[in-house]
Amino acid sequence: MRRILLCMLLLIASPLHAAERLNVVASFSILGDFVRNVGGDRLNLTTLVGADGDVHVYTPAPGDAKRIAEAKLVIVNGLGLEGWLPRLVQSSGSKAQMVTASDGITPLKLGSAADPHAWQSVPNAEVYVTDIANALAAVDPEDAELFHARSRAYLEKLEALDREVREAVGKIPPERRKVISTHDAFGYFAAEYGIQFIAPLGVSTATEPSARDIASIISQIRTQKIPAVFLENISDDRLIRRIAAETGVKVGGTLISDGLTGEKGPAPTYIDMVRHNIKALTSALDQ
Repeated sequence: MRRILLCMLLLIASPLHAAERLNVVASFSILGDFVRNVGGDRLNLTTLVGADGDVHVYTPAPGDAKRIAEAKLVIVNGLGLEGWLPRLVQSSGSKAQMVTASDGITPLKLGSAADPHAWQSVPNAEVYVTDIANALAAVDPEDAELFHARSRAYLEKLEALDREVREAVGKIPPERRKVISTHDAFGYFAAEYGIQFIAPLGVSTATEPSARDIASIISQIRTQKIPAVFLENISDDRLIRRIAAETGVKVGGTLISDGLTGEKGPAPTYIDMVRHNIKALTSALDQ
């Protein structure tokens, strides 16, 4: 009888608890995937910049201010990535707690600016996930253990992913570990795993390369015998295709940089993204 009563209480309580799911906003798709892995169905999660979106040049949609106003937690990358967000938060009148998921990561510098693409290092992604779990636990103590348990399980997957990347890079001859990509999105990957990336655009896709920049990269390709150039899923491919045509260097494929793909694409999750990128890199360079 006691067991039956307990089951009845759980059945009654569950819908009430589900109705109290935490409203969380993530600024873009990669963060959204981290948050989803930690929070699961305890969250009502909104991701502002969705699949294949470019967070650098995003223009907030009319409903974004309402979504932020209704949120308990707004999770951002920081490091200057979401330049459009402070005005959006101010206009929304939101009282949500703002969480910077990259807290604790030492940023790389590109000139005077911080490189915001810290997630491209898998160990940095582990910092993101830990920060997100702590933030969720702080605003929803009732589910804190669930969040921490889910984060531990996901962190184990990320640790295995990191080993996978290191093993794959180790098979590429050192002299071939250099590529051209569209913009400086892979500095943390380069620092962590030892592949050199050269980009005609700067840290943001909002910049435009000069004729001198392009000529310099073409010269580098020829003098350093760079084996491949890569497109990016969020960027116009004409510039890279032009560089490839002028140098005769092959296009090694498309790298996923600042946004995940849709469900039918090659990288609907962060882990899929890293695996897709390392497969593209090793296929082009390990020859």
